[in-house]
Amino acid sequence: MNPSPSQRPGVLYGLGAYGTWGVFPLYFHLLNRSSALEIVLHRVLWSLAICLVVVAAIRGWAELRAALTAGRRTVQLGIASVFLAVNWGTYIYAVNSGHVIEASLGYFTNPLVTVLLGVVVLRERLRPGQWAAVGIGAAAVVVLTAAYGRLPWIALTLAITFGIYGLIKNRVGVDVGAVAGLTTEALLLTPAAAVGLVWLELAGRGHFTDNPPWQALLLIGAGLATVVTLMMFAAAARRVPLTTMGLLQYVTPVLQLLCGVFAFGERLTPARWAGFAIVWLALAVLTVDGLRAANGARIVNAQRRMLARS
Repeated sequence: MNPSPSQRPGVLYGLGAYGTWGVFPLYFHLLNRSSALEIVLHRVLWSLAICLVVVAAIRGWAELRAALTAGRRTVQLGIASVFLAVNWGTYIYAVNSGHVIEASLGYFTNPLVTVLLGVVVLRERLRPGQWAAVGIGAAAVVVLTAAYGRLPWIALTLAITFGIYGLIKNRVGVDVGAVAGLTTEALLLTPAAAVGLVWLELAGRGHFTDNPPWQALLLIGAGLATVVTLMMFAAAARRVPLTTMGLLQYVTPVLQLLCGVFAFGERLTPARWAGFAIVWLALAVLTVDGLRAANGARIVNAQRRMLARS
């Protein structure tokens, strides 16, 4: 990966986004007074507050109004928001229950799930290299199931929910901008989030006022961190090729894995190392295949341009 000068800001934005996501376990661990449910509900509400500030700053009310009244697109964003909320909740549960390494496995596995969704949902035809990567990934799930003594449900839930979220966003993103889309998702989740927080407080299970003011500030900060990171990601996606973003995405699970091992003292048994190694082999096959396909497409496009000039 050797970005051109015009792409370097995009690469920095991408590293900022994926790097921040990679160290999120350290942040969410500070919130372990609260349940995963409470953290997610606050994350939704404060993400909405920050998004509305951003919309006001960029004067994006017309785009937001269009997203909220787009009919089928609005429904799709609502469905996407549910998968995103499940992903957030599963991830926070993993962090605060000592399963950060398994969470990292989920994000290592996500590219393979994305390819598989392309076949199942979009009826795409895979290249032989992609089929090989998916097959190796399936073998890794079998090995890891044996290593964990159970299906690695946290990893699979994270990979599948984020894969479906990404698929929906990919289909909607042509018509709905990043800020308007995220604000719409937060708005659609807000009624349920508000009811959930009221219920937690009435049941005596809310912790917003614990250890004042730090718990409250950390819960609010979760919304701020969410929006800022997604903005960096959107800025990167506009400036660098998809292949570069595909390589940058591995920064997140690598950092999560390091957090699990060195910050939280989680153990990786030899059997689990073997499962991770098989996943990494699948990702290597997928990455090489993707780079070859991208290079081939560039050559074909260059030849077409030359023919057009002649």
